Amino acid sequence: MSEVNMFENPIAQAKSVHFSFDQRSIFNGLDLQIPRGKVTAIMGPSGCGKSTFLGLLGGRLATLAGTIWFDGDAVPQRKSDALYVMRKKMGMLFQNSALLTDLTVFENVAFPLREQTDLPDVLIRILVLLKLEMVGLRGARDLMPAALSGGMSRRVALARAIVLDPKMVMYDEPFVGLDPISMGVIVGLIRKLNDALGLTSVVVTHDVAEGCSIADYVYLLDSGKVIGHGTPEEMLASTQPEIHQFMNGLPDGPVGYHYPANDYLTDLRS
Repeated sequence: MSEVNMFENPIAQAKSVHFSFDQRSIFNGLDLQIPRGKVTAIMGPSGCGKSTFLGLLGGRLATLAGTIWFDGDAVPQRKSDALYVMRKKMGMLFQNSALLTDLTVFENVAFPLREQTDLPDVLIRILVLLKLEMVGLRGARDLMPAALSGGMSRRVALARAIVLDPKMVMYDEPFVGLDPISMGVIVGLIRKLNDALGLTSVVVTHDVAEGCSIADYVYLLDSGKVIGHGTPEEMLASTQPEIHQFMNGLPDGPVGYHYPANDYLTDLRS
């Protein structure tokens, strides 16, 4: 699919978005689009605003200027019934999984269904077991979160994120803290579930190899804006210094190794 067709009907957009934390500017004119039905990776160095973008998209944070759009409507800037309805179309996989520690695996996945629907228990049971089967953990339904490994916790959280069949799932650093096998499982699940369920996936990550292995499109953020975007192949082949440094993990470049300081020898003598 060409880039033009990919963005013909984006599920989400940021237009001229400005946002700050305590006088520290995070975004100063962010513009990007999330293609519908695809896996989009949002990358960039620590502190560049990757997770903040998810907060804006989900309505947890409000822009200072500009607009975030989701599925044709502007994301409400404050808590409201409209925001609540919009969030029903979104799933979220948190970096730390955020499982409820006093509930079993089954009840963690069932929680959104019990809170947001009036489905009878018999249907809730079917839906929960279906989603747990998709992530390979139907047999772990009676375990407590404390009994799960990091990778298993992440998979339970993924089952919970998709249990309401959302249009879009947001992943906040889904590969952090996982061993290679667990990471491979999560990487594969993101791609397979996106395609099998007709989802749109937004993956915030600084893991270049894993993100590029499943993404259809990549955005690279820094200095409050998008500094590069394209297919994984285009981004990895880029000769633009900022993109080349990040995608190849180079220690020095436009993002310097040394924090600005006075001359070293002069500093020693003073």
